[in-house]
Parts: sequence; structure tokens; C-alpha cells
Amino acid sequence: MLPRLIRSSSPVQRAFLGFGLLSAGMISISSGASSQSVQVFDTVEVRGAEFIPEQDIQMTCGAVPDVPYLELELRAIEECLMSTAVFESVALFPEGNTLVIEVQELNTRPGRVEASLSYASQDGLIGGLFFERYNLLPDTYGSARLEYNEDVKRSEVQLYHVDLIGETVDLGIRLGWEELSFEDDAFTQEAYQAEAYLAWAPNERLRLEAGVGYRDYRLFDVDPAASALLQAEQTSGIDAPYLRFTLAQSSLDDGDTGWDVPEYSFSLDHFLWNLGTEDALSDLRLETRAYFPLTSDLRILVNLDAGSVSNVSGGATRVMDRFAPGADRFRGFAPRGIGPRDNGNALGGQHYFVSTIEVQRNLQDLFDKPLTGGAFYQAGGAWGLENTLNGTIDDGFHQRSSVGLSLSFELGQSPVSVFVAFPIEKQDGDKEEVFGLSLTTRF
Repeated sequence: MLPRLIRSSSPVQRAFLGFGLLSAGMISISSGASSQSVQVFDTVEVRGAEFIPEQDIQMTCGAVPDVPYLELELRAIEECLMSTAVFESVALFPEGNTLVIEVQELNTRPGRVEASLSYASQDGLIGGLFFERYNLLPDTYGSARLEYNEDVKRSEVQLYHVDLIGETVDLGIRLGWEELSFEDDAFTQEAYQAEAYLAWAPNERLRLEAGVGYRDYRLFDVDPAASALLQAEQTSGIDAPYLRFTLAQSSLDDGDTGWDVPEYSFSLDHFLWNLGTEDALSDLRLETRAYFPLTSDLRILVNLDAGSVSNVSGGATRVMDRFAPGADRFRGFAPRGIGPRDNGNALGGQHYFVSTIEVQRNLQDLFDKPLTGGAFYQAGGAWGLENTLNGTIDDGFHQRSSVGLSLSFELGQSPVSVFVAFPIEKQDGDKEEVFGLSLTTRF
């Protein structure tokens, strides 16, 4: 989910933060200033900030409420902020009991281009390219992403226009293409997708989105020796409009998960795919996450991912519609490692859930670097098929579970996550994966 543009991290923000509080040392009071009048402000308000957080502008050079200021000191704060070299102009002036900091940023179109090499248990080693620019068009953020390996090919272009209606309703446009090859399961799937959506964010915690789009997707290159169900589900293409509705709420600030207070995030997505066709689908997906502190360095993570998809036109879903969790989502099981199977092929399930309980320990004080260790238990399953080939395929619910250890840290500027997991409840035919690794290097 794209955050609101005006508070997004950018190269300008990082340069400004790098300047740090060191500049505050430039502020000094001459011995003859005692004759000037002193002003105390109840609040401090920043105006004109687009990419640099208002709180950082206030604190970098010491502009805070309930502190007596001389006129000389206000001018010194102006000079201090100008010396950061990220503003075209800075002005401090009083409005009643409010101190106003009015700024105009120098770089109004920050952007970046980066290449990446990432590895995740789900997709393997992937090379990537990424481009983004703020104000690519007036008040519009633009980005393009490409990911590629032999089995996974993805590209996505986004435009995001802020403040389309008032200050809380934004407009987004997303174009995407994906091709996935599953050699073990003997088929390839491909999808082209375009969507326009409105996003309403009345505050930093709550977000609602409504989108309308068009998707063209297909299932092909099915191995002649594959399951008869996969043979029947092969299609040269289904192209139709769709609707999407999203509700997201979170207490996390920019994804930061503190250790001192309970935190949570919640998102619910509902897709109505293939409208107006005999393949019309209702696709509901839920993700929840909650952190409960036990001590200053110990907390419990509770997580639930779930989904349900069904054909609402009287037909059946296809393998590319259904869920088959594994790898990073369900540790201890390989990608597409659980769920109904036929002739050795993973078919996915109409319904799934994966629940997690993990005790996490903050180890940063011990190693003087960001480091989190955990011990987890996961349980879940994938089940349900409209077509069981006259009952020859077992599509019932069978619970799987696993236990393991996790470790998250930073290697230079690259986040790394590793786990060791052992299935304790499983079914014949499941594919296991004891060790998992996720890392990304950018250059």
C-alpha cells in the first residue's frame, strides 16, 4: 500500500536528517541581547513542508513550544535551517501564541534509481530495477519496478496523485504484468492488470481504497502428464473488469514496531474478479498482526493470514485463483507445499489460513546492532475444491503446524531474515522446507 506522498521518505529527507542536531550549536545569544523582549509560544506550526517531516524541521534547530525566545534567537534558527542546504527560504514569525516556521524546499522533485539482488524462499534469487520520482507530474508520485528470474517475471508502474479531493482523497493508477512458471507443478500462469483507485485516508491510522480495473490472465503450458484437473483448468485467456475494496488500519508509525506499547495492523481486501463472465469470482483476503510487550526487550507477535475465493457464477475456480501458502508465509513448508494434490501436483485450496504465535527478543543491546530473535509456532491449512474429479481428490481440511526459530538483522544496509522450522503436523505429499532466507542488496 502506497503511503501518503507528503510524508514519504525521500533523498531530501535523508540529507536533512543526516545534518542532524549538530546545527543547533549555531544558535547563540550575544551578551547584549538581554534587553530584547522574550516570547513564549504554546505551539509550533510548520508550513510548506512537502517531503521533510515537520517534526524534524522543528527539532533540528531547536524550535519547540513553551521555551522563551528572543528575536535574535528566532533569526538564528532561520539561519540554522537555511544552513542545512535543503531549503530555498525559511521564515519564523509569531501568530498569536503560535510560532510559525514557513519553509520552501529546494528539491521539489526528488527521486532515485536502484538495482537490487534479492533472495526469498518463495521466489528464489531475483534481480530487480526500481525507479521513483516525487512530483513526476504536478502533485503526482511515479514509480516503475521490474523483477526477473527464470521462473518469476514481474513489472509494475504506479502513478499516485495526492489531494484529488480536499486533503484526504487521493487517486492512484497501477499497471502490472506477471508471469510465473511452476516446473514442479507443470504449468505457467500469466496476468496483465490495470487499475485506477481512490484512497481515503482521514488520518495516519486509517485507510480505505476502492478500485476498478481490468485483468487478462491465462493458464498454459500444462504438462500432458499433469493432473487431469489442471488439464481441465487450462485456458487461453480470461479478460474482464474487476472491483477492489480495501480497508486498512494500523497503530504502527511507518512500519516501526516498538517494544514498549501494544501495536497492531489490520487489512481486509475484497476483489470481485471477472465481472460479467461465467468465471466471476469473490476473493476475500485478511491480514492481521499484533505485538504485545512483556518486558522492555521481550514481546509476543500474534499473526493471522486468511483467504477465501469462490466462483459466484456457478462455475469453478482455477489453480491460479486458489491459495497454496508455504515458504515465507508458512515456515517449514516449501512454496506451494500444502493443500490438495493430484498426481503430485499442488492444486491450491479455495480457503486457507495461517496463524502465528512468536516470542521475540530484542538483542540490539547485546550486539550494538538491530537484531531480533524469535521462537514461533504456526498452524494452518489450505482446503476446498469445487471440482474433485468425482471425489478422487481429497480437498478436506487437514491442519498443518510447525515450530522454529527466527533471526532478523541488518547486514550493512541490507535487511536479512532467516529461520529454521520443523513441521510437526503434515500430510503425505506435503513439501517441506526446513531453512529459509530473505535478503535484499541494493546498489
